[in-house]
Amino acid sequence: MNIDNAGYDAVNAEVWPEGSLEVLSHTEVEQLRSSTEKGLYPLLRRCLLAVLNSGSDTDDARTVLQRYANFSVGFLQEDRGIRLKLKGAPAHAFVDGKMIRGIRELLFAVLRDIVFTRNEILDDARFDLSTTDGTTNAVFHQIRNARLLSHPAEIKLVVCWGGHAISREEYDYTKLVGYELGLRGLNVCTGCGPGAMKGPMKGATIGHAKQRIRDGRYIGITEPGIIAAESPNPIVNSLVIMPDMEKRLEAFVRIGHGIVVFPGGVGTAEEILYLLGVLLHPDNHDMPLPMIMTGPGTSEPYFRQIDEFVGATLGPEAQSRYKIIVDDPAEVARQMLEGLEAVHAFRLRHGDAYYFNWRLRIERDFQEPFTATHESMAALNINEDQPTHKLAANLRRVFSGIVSGNVREDTAAEIEKHGPFIIDGSGRTMNLLDDLLAAFVAQGRMKIASADYVPCYRIK
Repeated sequence: MNIDNAGYDAVNAEVWPEGSLEVLSHTEVEQLRSSTEKGLYPLLRRCLLAVLNSGSDTDDARTVLQRYANFSVGFLQEDRGIRLKLKGAPAHAFVDGKMIRGIRELLFAVLRDIVFTRNEILDDARFDLSTTDGTTNAVFHQIRNARLLSHPAEIKLVVCWGGHAISREEYDYTKLVGYELGLRGLNVCTGCGPGAMKGPMKGATIGHAKQRIRDGRYIGITEPGIIAAESPNPIVNSLVIMPDMEKRLEAFVRIGHGIVVFPGGVGTAEEILYLLGVLLHPDNHDMPLPMIMTGPGTSEPYFRQIDEFVGATLGPEAQSRYKIIVDDPAEVARQMLEGLEAVHAFRLRHGDAYYFNWRLRIERDFQEPFTATHESMAALNINEDQPTHKLAANLRRVFSGIVSGNVREDTAAEIEKHGPFIIDGSGRTMNLLDDLLAAFVAQGRMKIASADYVPCYRIK
């Protein structure tokens, strides 16, 4: 290991697979090594750097890439598999010259998933990603390849959503909720980053330890476009990199048995609208999927704003699909456990799988990847003259575009060049949206460095 001092401590090192990637073919290694336009190297470099940079205090992908501009990775083929040759890697990924084991596992999970996505999903005629069933089948195979499906399966996986730009009080509260979930033997799945994605896992590890649970699962689901802003935290012991945001969201609701939503910003609003839009489809009317929004007492205004926005845009039926519990971690866990009993009874009655929710109906509006551009954002239909689940899908895209503008380096570059996104729709909905987004900005919920936040959008 050598120190490469270029303003930040950086390390040169060689590492071998740990936990999730045993062997690659010579063809796959050549794909990894390729730096051509069709190669995987630029994507891999960005994602691997994000894993190595876990614990960073910035959510600006360009800042990370600039900070470690000299970072590079080589792929060496050996009889026993592949070895990575890292140059200019963040020094905080190492302890006494050795890479932290959790980071090492996640490093090779990134390789496993990106290679699998390219070879077995995107370039395989078995998966018709233009259809609902084909997309769901691809999501299942990606999850199975990442070994997220455990047997015998049990109804005990709680997905926790929330922001990475949250206050210390809110972060501590997520740990308390995670602790209560862990005491009840429940496992945790998050977006795998910092803040509300890390706190529940940290709390659950203590709850599991007290109950002598040695096989606790801390699942992280992310995607390449935002991984640099939400670097996986090393508590994650099962990581999967989904091809895009829509497949990431589908993975959450297919494998999760219940959802806890902590305070957040536009990313959390996107997740809420995605789930509500899916549940509002008539085919999902009777399907139990407990959803609880929770935070400390100081966060109550945030949830009331979300609740009012949902009620004014999607109506009372959408509001009936969740509960709001403030400042009571134990009650959150008790209510979730009660909700999971209903999920278990429903799946047992219908003969459904415990490990993957095949029965949940997800329409193409929620599956088709949405790329945020000035044209696509301006073209969104945000009017009330459409079914509520369709309106929810388009509102979800609004928030997805803002997330992209906030954290993706390529989107940010386009906004710098052409100005902010223009968001247009009915006057009533635009007023509601403008009020909600303004509240997020005022509360510092847009980015970690939000004091100087410049909106990437303009409400027309």
